[in-house]
Amino acid sequence: MPLPSPPTKRAALLAPQAFDVQPKASGRDTKKGRAQKGDVLSLDAPYGDALGADVQAPSSDTAELRAASGARLPIRTGLGVKRESPAVTTTVPKPTPAANKPARSVRSRRTERTANPKLFVLDTNVLLHDPMCLFRFEEHDIYLPMIVLEELDGHKKGMTEVARNARQTSRTLDALAAVHGEDITSGLALGKTGHTEAAGKLFFQTQALDVSLPMSLPQGKADNQILAVVEALRQHHAKLSRETAAPQRDVVLVSKDINMRVKARALGLPTEDYQNDKALEDGDLLYSGSLALPTDFWTRQSKTVESWQSGSHTFYRITGPIVSSLLINQFVYFEAPGEPSLYARITEIRGKTAVLKTLRDFTHLKNAVWGVTTRNREQNFAMNLLMDPEIDFVTLAGTAGTGKTLMALAAGLTQVLDDRRYTEIIMTRATVSVGEDIGFLPGSEEEKMGPWMGALDDNLEVLAKTDTSAGEWGRAATNDLIRSRIKIKSMNFMRGRTFLNKYVIIDEAQNLTPKQMKTLVTRAGPGTKIICMGNLAQIDTPYLTEGSSGLTFAVDKFKGWPHSGHITLARGERSRLADFASEVL
Repeated sequence: MPLPSPPTKRAALLAPQAFDVQPKASGRDTKKGRAQKGDVLSLDAPYGDALGADVQAPSSDTAELRAASGARLPIRTGLGVKRESPAVTTTVPKPTPAANKPARSVRSRRTERTANPKLFVLDTNVLLHDPMCLFRFEEHDIYLPMIVLEELDGHKKGMTEVARNARQTSRTLDALAAVHGEDITSGLALGKTGHTEAAGKLFFQTQALDVSLPMSLPQGKADNQILAVVEALRQHHAKLSRETAAPQRDVVLVSKDINMRVKARALGLPTEDYQNDKALEDGDLLYSGSLALPTDFWTRQSKTVESWQSGSHTFYRITGPIVSSLLINQFVYFEAPGEPSLYARITEIRGKTAVLKTLRDFTHLKNAVWGVTTRNREQNFAMNLLMDPEIDFVTLAGTAGTGKTLMALAAGLTQVLDDRRYTEIIMTRATVSVGEDIGFLPGSEEEKMGPWMGALDDNLEVLAKTDTSAGEWGRAATNDLIRSRIKIKSMNFMRGRTFLNKYVIIDEAQNLTPKQMKTLVTRAGPGTKIICMGNLAQIDTPYLTEGSSGLTFAVDKFKGWPHSGHITLARGERSRLADFASEVL
């Protein structure tokens, strides 16, 4: 129903006859579908991004649905960004000859980066690995063979991670297919469910494809059926390219199965691994947490550096191009022959200036933490992070024997028993065995975790021997006190928990997936500190690499946050045998 005409005078009431107004006849030229000069165009109708685009009248179903729901209507702006606006009317002027050009849609603008978007055929293991992978391919299109849907249906039962991912993928596919007005035969728009970063379409196999593979490949195997679909699509688009003289569209198989990719390459089919789950492409690019200052650092900063004293710490404000490469809580050090050394941490970055704060020297015996002193530069950096109450999340990476667990436990015992900053220490780890599983473990939760916590027992034995003047009874009492403040928990029962004022240690974090890491870190309540430790060179979890490990994921995502810190420990301090074995084996 159209709105009544406004009153002629300010603050005047409308006459009763004004509410009986009838809808005016549309001024559109239905033959050409173009708005004429002076016509009133309702924004209910979908239209182009620029004036002068052909305007189509909305269907009756769409108009009734929008009128009934009273929803705010999307408006496409000139930048291709959608905003919401109530249904109003506006007058569209007659387009000038210069503007009388076919308008490009939002989708065409998004795919402008790639003139001929690719068609990615997804293997089942990609969907089971990442249920959100459908929205990770930007402007490119996705094709799902029918056998993939069959395999998804076969994996949906159970409580495993694979079963949960299969169910989530099925729900996502159902939501895409249920969008009003979408035709499954012409492709489903991936951006219709709120994932605006996905500008492509999703295609299902709706008909049988006739293609023959080598007789050496069993025809009934699911992998071979997917390969047949890829070959059929490639031949189909090659034929279309010859008929239309257009560039041939690339059809690429995406699979996490190495053998599947090898077979595809043997058949001459293009294939790729799913890379979106990797936080880093190369393990060498992992943020180390420390940076060596250039040898001419003080020469360049001599005229602009500012320094002041606050307590036992000295602060320096520096400028220059080096500031752009610094991050909050990153450690910097200056070591040069014949000059005083500097070890500091970045505490503030504002524009082109940064503030350095000198560190507490934990290598000195007077600053020992539970009788433990650090032995090298990186250990001193790590101990400064562990003892800082403003740092809520610490990640430690390094090879075997670099002192990760020992320093974390020493700092935890000092802050729990001496400083009373936290109430207790909670320790957990990923229960991934190196070799064959030894089977069922009897006892309670803590007793079942006992065999996995050999590192805890070894380090507690070292820490308990630091006080030699207490005697046998004193050491026994100390051990009982320490044991009473350390709780061993299994990761399997962490869902839904909240830790208040706890000191949480996550050991062997390199064996965690990014989703497991998120589950553990989000358990932190007020006053809780979490320490994640691991060696990326010793990953025992199948299908995890240095680039896709949860530890790598956490280091990359938390770098630069003011309440987190990371350090990569370089030197082993366990023994000369362990150091040599780490290098040569």
